[in-house]
Amino acid sequence: MKGLIIRSPWIEYILSGKKTWEIRGSNTKIRGTVYLIKSGSGQVYGTAEIVDCIELSLEQYQSAYNKHMIPSECLSQLPYKRTYAWVLDKAVLFNTPLEYKHPQGAVIWVNIEDK
Repeated sequence: MKGLIIRSPWIEYILSGKKTWEIRGSNTKIRGTVYLIKSGSGQVYGTAEIVDCIELSLEQYQSAYNKHMIPSECLSQLPYKRTYAWVLDKAVLFNTPLEYKHPQGAVIWVNIEDK
């Protein structure tokens, strides 16, 4: 299964159900359940389903705080030349994080074997 690497505090917002859009500078065609990896931790903290990917206009980005949780002082312009919302659903926080071996150079995705 794929593991998506996400920085703190965004991963905590996703796993608590507060954040349903992960803002990225690239499109994804991946759909379905993925592991959520806390950046720099070497641990998988939960799962979520990627259900859609939407290219955002500045207006959409600015009006969707409740979906992406990015502070208003950071919303004057899009963060990427082409900005996408990876739409997440059904986030699940694990009781105990799972260890995994992080491959050198991985910054967005990691392939993780199910155990």
